[in-house]
Amino acid sequence: MQLSKLLWIAGLGVLVATNAQAHSAADIGGGFVSGLLHPVLGWDHVAAMVAVGLWGAFLGATALWLLPVVFPLVMAVGGALGLAGVNIPGVEIGIAASALVLGAMILLAARPPLWIAGVLVASFAIFHGHAHGTELPEAASPLAYSLGFVIATGLLHLSGISFGLLVRWPFGRMAVRATGAVIAIAGAMFLGQAI
Repeated sequence: MQLSKLLWIAGLGVLVATNAQAHSAADIGGGFVSGLLHPVLGWDHVAAMVAVGLWGAFLGATALWLLPVVFPLVMAVGGALGLAGVNIPGVEIGIAASALVLGAMILLAARPPLWIAGVLVASFAIFHGHAHGTELPEAASPLAYSLGFVIATGLLHLSGISFGLLVRWPFGRMAVRATGAVIAIAGAMFLGQAI
């Protein structure tokens, strides 16, 4: 439990840091801070990334680390594609669908084979990464920005994992599934806006 508390405190510290506390905009901070804030300020990204951690915790030990590692790795590939100007159709629809589908997986207590869960998470990660890559600020350092959005993604996954560990207890299992329902509903709303 101590590690979980420490991760929450570290995550909150990163989110509330200002330029004076972290780096100046003239330094690597401008790109890093922009990348760090991008996933956190978009509720569609937050919902999907927390859902990855929740589902990983729900599925068990191997998925607990595999899904949150697959997502940022494949997201970085999507980011590189977006940065390179490679067009992927339906990015906003894919992002919205990720929250809807992953939330539904948690709500329904879906337990597909691990490779299917990994492919599903990876396919959604491409859309999230592409959005990050195409929205890269002109003045920002691509490397610093990418590092920021990968770290923010990891912190959101850790948030989902931390809450998802409640599945060990019956009440916690119901709370996690209820959170999946909220994420799925939010995803449906995002999807309605994206279409």
